[in-house]
Amino acid sequence: MAKRVAVVLAGCGVFDGSEVHEASAVLVHLSREGAQAEVYAPNIPQMHVVDHAKGQPTPEQRNVLVESARIARGNIKDLAKLDVKELDALIIPGGFGVAKNLSTWATQGKNCSISKEVEDVLRAFHAAHKPIGLCCISPVLAAKLFPGCEVTVGHDTECEQWPYAKTAEAMKELGCRHVNSHVTEVHVDARNRLVTTSAFMCNAPIHEIHDGIGKMVREVLRLA
Repeated sequence: MAKRVAVVLAGCGVFDGSEVHEASAVLVHLSREGAQAEVYAPNIPQMHVVDHAKGQPTPEQRNVLVESARIARGNIKDLAKLDVKELDALIIPGGFGVAKNLSTWATQGKNCSISKEVEDVLRAFHAAHKPIGLCCISPVLAAKLFPGCEVTVGHDTECEQWPYAKTAEAMKELGCRHVNSHVTEVHVDARNRLVTTSAFMCNAPIHEIHDGIGKMVREVLRLA
């Protein structure tokens, strides 16, 4: 039987939701591997809405579930209805929505809180020893919830290629082990069944980001 994988989205768009290319890559690679993706998002207001052409917030108000449905082509479920017993794995793509809508990392860093629904889902998969795939900024969720876990967001030294490397330092302060890796690589924490890759934390060609996400998906399915 095909593996059933929950894909949790955080809106639609890199600056205020899920990174569209990352979410698409996850869905493409799951399809290629013969897995069944089931897309979820929390039915909550976005922290704010960003005009992606100008890079500036707007006075609009939008809903995370409604916006995520754009990526899912309407085939989406409320995260509150997710039943871990019916699923084999969980994947959360990146994008600032993870740090703004699924958590408060964008404003509070390592002192953030995580949305109760998102925390409950992550803890349920972890407790059931079912694999969790996280890319880009989403490994911060694991760093916050599972002290001692091993993750990667790429590199821990800031430079032009790695503009968000300070994230790794904040994660280390939470007690997790950060493993430096290239954008096409993944890190597997076998004990916690976590698979992470850096994706757009790196200024890299989009095909390399797509390839790294593909490796993450395959490792998640191998563990499922």
